[in-house]
Amino acid sequence: MSVTSERMKQQRKIKKLTQTSLAELINSSRSSIAQIETDKYTPSYAMLSLIANALDTTVDYLQGKTDNAFKTVHSGSAIREGKKHVDLDDDELVMSFEGKELSEDYKKSILAFVKMLREDRK
Repeated sequence: MSVTSERMKQQRKIKKLTQTSLAELINSSRSSIAQIETDKYTPSYAMLSLIANALDTTVDYLQGKTDNAFKTVHSGSAIREGKKHVDLDDDELVMSFEGKELSEDYKKSILAFVKMLREDRK
């Protein structure tokens, strides 16, 4: 079995979904889900994205590119209620401090600093 099929099946069972219920969530058929889980069919990226969303995980996790099954960052195993995940590298993110928007240079400096801190921890 491929990593994708194993992880998809595992996540589906964790979510207590049948192949039929997963298929309904992504507007597909039970046989398509079964074929993916048995490696008889390789899903397109678009379909894999729909499956990942339905299973509350990421395409990268399903493809084995990461071992983090969570869509958002979690502190340990506890889900932090009321908190939202912000990707600092998001081009659409508007950063501000004390009510004033930061310039692109400041944003780049902040990202460089965060990357440096992360590298120091490795």
